[in-house]
Amino acid sequence: MGQGRQARGQRSHIAGAAAEEIATRAYLARGYALAETRWRGPHGEIDLIVRNGEEVIFAEVKSSSTRDRAAARILPAQMQRVMASAAVFLDGEPKGQLTETRLDVVLVWGAGEVEIIENAYGHG
Repeated sequence: MGQGRQARGQRSHIAGAAAEEIATRAYLARGYALAETRWRGPHGEIDLIVRNGEEVIFAEVKSSSTRDRAAARILPAQMQRVMASAAVFLDGEPKGQLTETRLDVVLVWGAGEVEIIENAYGHG
């Protein structure tokens, strides 16, 4: 049992890293600058932090075999943790909590298809 769970965890970690790489490339193609990957705050991890000029974008990456399955993996409690960690990240920015921000969700599915849902929770 332990080895099977460990193997699934390893596959999940690799799949998550691949999805985050696809998401990063999608942001870079839009001209954004990568600031952080897998940034860990006191309330949880933020998958990607990118910059568009002075704006800071916090992105939660979700992947699955289909778009709908990836979207179904978005959990409100998890997004609350991301927002709480984002607030801590902003404390280190020159404008602090007044920094222009956005919280995106990036869906990755199939053979590397990607959709960036900007301002997914209406904060920013």
